Amino acid sequence: MGLQRRQLVQSGENVNSSTIQWYALQVQTKLGSIASVALRGKGYEEFLPLYRSSRRWSDRVKQLDMPLFPGYMFCRFDPHDRLVPVLTTPGVIGILRAGKVPIPVDQKEIEAVRTIISSGLAAQPWPFLHTGSRIYLERGPLSGLEGIVTNADNLDRLVVSVSLLQRSVAVQIDRGWARPVSSTVALAS
Repeated sequence: MGLQRRQLVQSGENVNSSTIQWYALQVQTKLGSIASVALRGKGYEEFLPLYRSSRRWSDRVKQLDMPLFPGYMFCRFDPHDRLVPVLTTPGVIGILRAGKVPIPVDQKEIEAVRTIISSGLAAQPWPFLHTGSRIYLERGPLSGLEGIVTNADNLDRLVVSVSLLQRSVAVQIDRGWARPVSSTVALAS
């Protein structure tokens, strides 16, 4: 991101939102937090979603913050600006692309993951789902989110997916918060 554009973003002035979008960065697994801090220091808006996990050693149990999408993080930038500052950041391996063109991540998917993280509910990585019953949460701390409901171990979970990464996040919900999303598929007569 050029210095002038970075200053506009930091000042909150209107910047062409069609060019500054979220992109997925592949990062070295153990260096995600270092890449996050370095990108923030360079003036980029970054997002490294973390979840709390219990790890058991022979003598103790420890709570650790682990990446929700191991090997990936997100960053907002204009792909038409020089990408060298992003690509030379310690821990960054590359930008997810189709050929030589970076692929943006849907803003709604980023916001859904952010809402789950900020809700305080226990989130965890989940296998990517293509199909399932879509629900809309009308109540609770995740009100307004839409996703797929699953039931594992007799617990209802909302699964939100990041299509580009083919990864998902699950969070336990109360079924009373949800209503089904109506299907708009018309049947042929």
